[in-house]
Amino acid sequence: MAVLEVMSPATDAVAEDLADYLQDPLRVSAPVKKRSTAASSATRERKILQQPGFVLHARPYKETSLIVDVLTRDFGRIALVAKGAKRPHSQLRSVLQTFQPLNLSWMGKAELKTLTSADWVGGMLPLEKSALVCGFYLNELIIKFLLKDEPHPALFDQYVATINQLAHGESAPVVLRQFELVLLRQSGLLGDIHLCTEQRAVVQPELHYVLDPQAGTRPARPGDHFPVLNGACLLAMADGDYSLPETQFQSKMLMRFLLSHHLHGAVLSTRQLLIDLQNL
Repeated sequence: MAVLEVMSPATDAVAEDLADYLQDPLRVSAPVKKRSTAASSATRERKILQQPGFVLHARPYKETSLIVDVLTRDFGRIALVAKGAKRPHSQLRSVLQTFQPLNLSWMGKAELKTLTSADWVGGMLPLEKSALVCGFYLNELIIKFLLKDEPHPALFDQYVATINQLAHGESAPVVLRQFELVLLRQSGLLGDIHLCTEQRAVVQPELHYVLDPQAGTRPARPGDHFPVLNGACLLAMADGDYSLPETQFQSKMLMRFLLSHHLHGAVLSTRQLLIDLQNL
């Protein structure tokens, strides 16, 4: 899908800034050799420069630092140590904010790498009120479902589009359903929902189906404990069309079921808050 969907002519300038940001090529510098023994020179630290990314979550680390969980375009979800970020005059303190596009640089080979710089890019409106809660819901989903150090550029693009749509007041239920679907696909937990695995054919609009988390889409049977969906709903979801109220309702039930199944019944804190606020 497109990296950014422009919601109105008034957002053209925002879209251009963000598109330029996302099209910056990945730059990886040459490995840095340590100057000690031959054994240490074989251990090289990798430097990544100016990688587009977003802060998902940050937590304190030692007295003055933070461990920052970020989503990047070309490296997926990674953990970075932001040294000194808790100090009052640290430049990182004001930059490492959620839902704002950043250019991130880091170094290291271990799972926990060292952040060397973070530059605010701009070009996106801030999330406010219920949209802000929706943003934290997206971040919690990513942390729960994505393994570290696995690139998911399509999900990154969907994340940017979703944040932008929420900031411009688009329908939260629709954009969240679209993101959830891409997330499950990108994490390898969901195949093509519009294909019936038993019949090996596209679903029929007038028939009823269930989506078995283990076996995929199949015809509904008496006694099924899965949400029952119309074939028309599955086809609409596959096309990204949530305009009909029935599609919105059935897709909501389906995503609640699938997320709960893969989370083994654990309740997302932001999801419960969204249900309370918007009955999503």
